[in-house]
Amino acid sequence: MFCFQCEQTAGGKGCTVTGVCGKKPQAAKLQDNIVQAVKEIGFYNHELRKSGRTDNVADRLIPDCLFATVTNVNFDDERLTKILGNAREVVTRLQSQSQSVAEPCATDKTFDENIHSLQELLLYGLKGMAAYVHHALILGKESDEIYAFFAKALAELAIGQTSLDALLTLCMECGMINLQAMELLDAAHTERFGHPTPTPVRITPKRGKAILVSGHDLPDLEELLKQTEGKGINVYTHGEMLPAHGYPGLKKYAHLAGNYGGAWQDQHKEFTAFPGAILMTTNCIQNPKGYEDRIFTTGCVAWSGVQHIADRKVGGTKDFAPVINRAFAEPGFMEDGGNQNILVGFGHNAVMSVAGKVIDAVKAGKIKHFFLIGGCDGAKSGRNYYTELAEKVPKDCVILTLACGKYRFNKLDFGDIDGIPRILDIGQCNDAYSAIQIAVALAKAFETDVNGLPLSMILSWYEQKAVAILLTLLALGIKNIKLGPSLPAFVSPAVLDVLVEKFQLAPIASADADLKAALK
Repeated sequence: MFCFQCEQTAGGKGCTVTGVCGKKPQAAKLQDNIVQAVKEIGFYNHELRKSGRTDNVADRLIPDCLFATVTNVNFDDERLTKILGNAREVVTRLQSQSQSVAEPCATDKTFDENIHSLQELLLYGLKGMAAYVHHALILGKESDEIYAFFAKALAELAIGQTSLDALLTLCMECGMINLQAMELLDAAHTERFGHPTPTPVRITPKRGKAILVSGHDLPDLEELLKQTEGKGINVYTHGEMLPAHGYPGLKKYAHLAGNYGGAWQDQHKEFTAFPGAILMTTNCIQNPKGYEDRIFTTGCVAWSGVQHIADRKVGGTKDFAPVINRAFAEPGFMEDGGNQNILVGFGHNAVMSVAGKVIDAVKAGKIKHFFLIGGCDGAKSGRNYYTELAEKVPKDCVILTLACGKYRFNKLDFGDIDGIPRILDIGQCNDAYSAIQIAVALAKAFETDVNGLPLSMILSWYEQKAVAILLTLLALGIKNIKLGPSLPAFVSPAVLDVLVEKFQLAPIASADADLKAALK
């Protein structure tokens, strides 16, 4: 096997024996074959679109297949084999409909490190965007423009684009289309659950039976809450599910008891200690050895030997009875913990509702700078940098944070500035859309562009959704982003030089040095 799509890839070069994530060679091979099949689907789908035809089955299958190959999503050979079979069937059907004389991957090309680097960058951007499109589709939102771009970009990857400039242009287009995908998902979430509002979330347990829900899929959480209502079970969020507490349509359930634990990489220790049933709704699963009998998967996430909750049928709901029954069979928490809270729910609507107060504080010199510190967390050394950085941010500055990177510092007390909390939790990784909207609104208020704001973006990355978000930020022309804890192994030195020259993208240094540069 060879895989270098995540930040923690072995030796900073690539996993060749087994994945640092736990992916075995057979699963890696199946995922590689799925990606190849998806490229062919994209190729033939693009040819159909050129003739004015569309294929909705192919359109919807592409993001689902790509999402299955994102880091820490699907480790189940049986399910991956089924996904590959479905993809190959669609390839065969589209091929029979195509009038093109060309074929995907028909021409051998001399390997070029920089071409390959940009192809990988584009592919991982597509994988990250696929996750957002997948979640939006569950809530009934889809876009033909997004589907058309998937087809076009995959077609280019299938035939082997030889132009560096053309590939870089496609990467930037991917960033802009990903912005549309995140906007689509934001609309899907807010129409279904309401706009997030600032909400204190308990981070200590309550006495009683318990279910822990991790991942990103809010409809799964909603259905579980409905099915457990009145049963005496407390439901806790974990990891990227924490922002759910800010949505009016979810926090109305009294038995949504709080948040347990932190980011995904600590789950083995935290899940082992959790005295109830566990539901994984999307990515970020690790080897569940020791608690295989009380963890469940659903949707795109899977692990061999773990019970999987079947997808909902059209117009129906998922049946979480196995999860609920397991919760009753476990002891639950025997006593209450202390009453400790953190604050979430600062989406773009909430922040913009007090924008005048924020702007006045900036003009009065009470807020000197904004720091966006967030992104994917991980276990690799070097991530304590983000804790140190947040702790050293001056008290006249505000920290915006999102995604699981916030767990490096979100339980610390940062206080406030004239009633404005110094740490504003914007939400999940897909809520980067909110962060962008906040930045654009502030830029408009101060009659400048985002690069002219007293704003520094210092990001952590782990997997492909972070790649998609980075491409969006670059496509918007945002410069001077700091990225860490290490740079992607799939970006060649020459391609990195282009990104540095064009966008002043740079690796993180030390907390002190980066703060000094930001506040200069």
